[in-house]
Amino acid sequence: MREQFETILCTRPSEYILLITLNRPDVGNALNTRMGEELRDLFTHYATHPNDLRCVVLTGAGDRIFCGGGDLKQRHGMGPDAWLAQHRIFEQFYWSMIEFPLPLICAVNGHAFGGGLEMVMASDFAYAVPEAKFAFTETKIGIMPGGGGTQTLPRAIGERRAKELIFSAKPFTADEALSWGVLNRICPRATILNDCLETAAAIAANAPLSVRQAKKAIHHGMQTDLTRGLWLEIEAYNRLVFTEDRVEGVSAFNEKRPPRFQGR
Repeated sequence: MREQFETILCTRPSEYILLITLNRPDVGNALNTRMGEELRDLFTHYATHPNDLRCVVLTGAGDRIFCGGGDLKQRHGMGPDAWLAQHRIFEQFYWSMIEFPLPLICAVNGHAFGGGLEMVMASDFAYAVPEAKFAFTETKIGIMPGGGGTQTLPRAIGERRAKELIFSAKPFTADEALSWGVLNRICPRATILNDCLETAAAIAANAPLSVRQAKKAIHHGMQTDLTRGLWLEIEAYNRLVFTEDRVEGVSAFNEKRPPRFQGR
């Protein structure tokens, strides 16, 4: 996988962790075609070739906007065919993010509107700075959320509140996002990225196959009834019994030493 991109930055701040930074701060990290392609390719690659990667953190460049949504300057004057062709790229990106098998954390360093909020909702969980604001603004410009927002938001905050926010395009605060379940934590700007990376490191220290199977069971189990969800959980659990990491974890516990997980 190439390391240089036009619209994003990829770094490895510590072992097992990838930090992705949306890198168009002069336009509020707006999502253009190239960014959609690069994010789609990145998440698709690591979904099938994680190598030593165990956790991903996504943030934005600058100190005001995490992502302002789709790049409306690029979209200005687009005909229907060009619009739909671009949106297919965005669909592929968002779906690859939603189905990403590794833990994915958003460090929301500023406002998240439209497609930016859909990135937050597509992650496993998110931390944000206190001044961040959130909104699905699509109905103001004649469209609607198309990157999963009509599905992910009501699953997080409930159908009735999600309808109000999407229909009205009304913004909400970080405090509201925290109380409703959009965010897991509000962090000072000075520490938000480190706070996310600390959580990512705690995740990465655990057995990677165990974390991936737990994510699979939660993600897919939430889409079905309890009985089927329980069967999904047992199926995911049973696969771990045959792994080397399961043997290593139990051995390390009994030998009173840190485990050395290899993802096997």
